[in-house]
Amino acid sequence: MTVQHEHSSDLQRNLTNRHLQLIAIGGAIGTGLFMGSGKTISLAGPSILFIYMIIGTMIFFLMRALGELLLSNLNYKSFVDMAYDLLGPGVGFYVGWTYWIGWVLVGMADLTAVVSYLTFWLPPGATFSPVDQAMISAGCVLFLFVLNLLTVKLFGEVEFWFAIIKIVAIIALVLIGIYMVATSFQSPNGTVASVSNIWNHGGMFPHGMSGFLAGFQIAIFAFMGVELVGTTAAETKDPEKNLPKAINSIPIRVILFYVLSLVVVMSVTPWTEVKADRSPFVELFLMAGIPTAAIIMNLVVLSSVMSSMNSGVFSTSRMMFGLAKDGQAPKVLSFLTRNGVPANGLIFSCACIMGGSLLQYFVPNTIEAFTLAGTLCTILFLSVWIIILVCYIRYRKLRPELHAKSKFKMPGGIAMCYAVIIFFLFTIGILSLEDDTRKSLMVSPIWLIVLAIGYYGFYKPKLKGQSDNKQF
Repeated sequence: MTVQHEHSSDLQRNLTNRHLQLIAIGGAIGTGLFMGSGKTISLAGPSILFIYMIIGTMIFFLMRALGELLLSNLNYKSFVDMAYDLLGPGVGFYVGWTYWIGWVLVGMADLTAVVSYLTFWLPPGATFSPVDQAMISAGCVLFLFVLNLLTVKLFGEVEFWFAIIKIVAIIALVLIGIYMVATSFQSPNGTVASVSNIWNHGGMFPHGMSGFLAGFQIAIFAFMGVELVGTTAAETKDPEKNLPKAINSIPIRVILFYVLSLVVVMSVTPWTEVKADRSPFVELFLMAGIPTAAIIMNLVVLSSVMSSMNSGVFSTSRMMFGLAKDGQAPKVLSFLTRNGVPANGLIFSCACIMGGSLLQYFVPNTIEAFTLAGTLCTILFLSVWIIILVCYIRYRKLRPELHAKSKFKMPGGIAMCYAVIIFFLFTIGILSLEDDTRKSLMVSPIWLIVLAIGYYGFYKPKLKGQSDNKQF
């Protein structure tokens, strides 16, 4: 199924400030927080609070570097263009395809989360069969495909309301949790809500430094997608005004949505009672004896997963459009509908995300499948983030006059870039500490082999004998 008529040659700037702000927030509140935090708490205990603050700080500097780069040249449609321009076609090829496959893997991880959340509605002890899991996954992908096929603005609207649901739910959880702590609420199992529950069960580092380091593995996945504002830059009205607003609000979001919400969760429910394969947000209300609120929160986390998948479907289709326009993918994938939607890229990306249905069939253990897909995409995203920072260092060397004129300079400059790069490399190294994440780390070089074959076998020969017409 392909679209054969090209109605427009480029993406349209149909996303407004409110769309961009909520897309940025949606990228900061994803499956990693709602589902992955259960496993992270079981690994790191209360030190998860420090983990999220550290990662959030590093992400903020990454986004400031990305923001300055995008605003230095509005002809950049995304960070693929930056990599191509500043580091060469080989790096641009790697970034485009790696970011694309990374979001495909995010989509697969999200499909496992959907199945996990839906088991909430089954009788105790009941599970979905592998066939049921695959059917549910396929249905989710088809639903989001239809939504994204219509218009770019509809994507923004859907993401806007998904994000509103998540924000309202987390604020409600924080307020209810504060009330439960203030009134010393006692759950049916005898637990009394108190802030002291955070440190009364082995201190802030109950599993020592090894547990603290292991917590970074899943926590970093929670931030996958925060760079989505860089992908939407080509479809955003007035980027000089709206992009800085979205990026500068990251620290506030991290404190409110990650740190404060988990402080509440671990105050009401001691971290020792948090189940690794469950959402602690849903479990909080169940353990507190409020099943109706638990049902509502389960619906919220389901909407959160659909929001994350919606972002993934949007991002992969746009990245495929860019790759096709540059000759790095079949030309047919660059066709747009009259509404400015890269329909063929959308179809191809959704078909690949549908591979998550096969993952559900062959790895029916949802938390195992989630960790496998989540860790692999974390490795790929970290490599893209590192390249963004290298682009910034190169930009400072090649175009100091643009940096001097910039009204949105990266705090800390080149020195901070190196610090963040070291942190991301350190995070990749941590993935070797646990058996389940080590498996993903060991298979990740296969992607480098595939890309090397694609670049040297197909793309590079196209570049030989012709001048580079790509203008920025």
